[in-house]
Amino acid sequence: MNTRDFTNRTFDEIDVGASATVTRMLTATDVEALALAAGDVEGFHLEGRGADEPMTAQGAAAVAMVAGLLNSRFPGPGTRIVESRIRYDGTVGIGDTLTATVTAREKRADDHTIVFDCRCANQAGLELLHGQLTVIAPMERIAYANVATPELILRRNDGFAKLFARCKPLPPVTCAVVHPCDKASLAGAIEAAKAGLIVPVLVGPPAKIRAVAEEHGLDIGPYQVVPVQHSHAAAARAVEIAYAGNAEALMKGSLHTDELMGAVVSSTTGLRTARRISHVFVMDVPTYPRLLLVTDAAINILPDLEAKVDICQNAIDLAHLLGVERPKVAILSAVETVNPKIPSTLDAAALCKMADRGQITGAELDGPLAFDNAISVEAARTKAIVSPVAGRADILLVPDLEAGNMLAKQLQYLAGADAAGIVLGTRVPIVLTSRADSVRTRLASTAVLKLLAHARREKLGTPGVPSGA
Repeated sequence: MNTRDFTNRTFDEIDVGASATVTRMLTATDVEALALAAGDVEGFHLEGRGADEPMTAQGAAAVAMVAGLLNSRFPGPGTRIVESRIRYDGTVGIGDTLTATVTAREKRADDHTIVFDCRCANQAGLELLHGQLTVIAPMERIAYANVATPELILRRNDGFAKLFARCKPLPPVTCAVVHPCDKASLAGAIEAAKAGLIVPVLVGPPAKIRAVAEEHGLDIGPYQVVPVQHSHAAAARAVEIAYAGNAEALMKGSLHTDELMGAVVSSTTGLRTARRISHVFVMDVPTYPRLLLVTDAAINILPDLEAKVDICQNAIDLAHLLGVERPKVAILSAVETVNPKIPSTLDAAALCKMADRGQITGAELDGPLAFDNAISVEAARTKAIVSPVAGRADILLVPDLEAGNMLAKQLQYLAGADAAGIVLGTRVPIVLTSRADSVRTRLASTAVLKLLAHARREKLGTPGVPSGA
């Protein structure tokens, strides 16, 4: 976030003929923000038009530059625009450099108004607008220091809203919540229950659960509590409940992930299947036009080729469940060419060939791909990569846990992404919540859990677990 200082010019300080100029490049975000504010958000209206056609968002950007110049710099703070006579000429395109100029034409002492000649031109000198704006100029000095000017990021896709809508018609599923002994995990389970996503079964020390509920005003009366003494026992008991078919899903509470997963992967009483267990982040990135699945960033530390086959297939199956008929899988590495010195590029090439031979099904695979050409059509085009996946990835298969974890957290904390998480390859779906998760993220993770549990019901032909089982 940048800061700026603003100091105005008063009515008495401005002479007829004085002027000010500002130059900036027009970005896609500028155009989309103006279009959104005007309610003119159809794609056609974001394209430039001729002078005889209605003003577009680009034209509005030129007007906004002139108005902003008057309001923030000349005269500046305290200025009020009261009349405009502007003509819009020419076509403006994203990437154009616009220069706006205002010149004092006439001063009126009786009401402290100033008429400004206004002009905006592009980098070729083509005039885009001209006319006059009349303002009431400030009479007193106004100055602001260190005013924050945040960068605007527009959300291109609200994938979680579609996810919630997909879940809404389905009945809630019974979910064992493991050791919900802090506010975040207990409140998260209750919020998910209120949203109709789950029927929680609270597995943990009853006294601790009740104490948290009382401290934070949470009503646990409607929900079953399964008593155990500590977090380790809670993990084991929750897995037993799911193994016996009395819970359709698990949700991590205030215990360490290793504690829960240790019980899950037990060779005798755990929830393993023939498929390798893996984790998927379902990410709603504001600047990306679709949900983005990142795998594996939480469980498999340094997966070999055999493990990556299952990790990939798990994510593909989840993408199908989320409504992506034939997902595009980008197998990430540092480069987009096969290099014997970089093992992840060899794995990527092998995975693509395995997909060709039917060993991985239901998706388009390509790799190795660097991150930029996996998610940016322009970057792929620049590097002359011709691929149905490049620039359009639905799934990012990362080389190892370190790379995946860093990528997911960068998308969350630098790009503003929401990240739902789910464990796959187990008898029942498992949500690994974090204390840092927002309510929206927790609910989205639980919505994915609900979809998976219902898909399992259909596959097994079972009616589900009755409430309170």
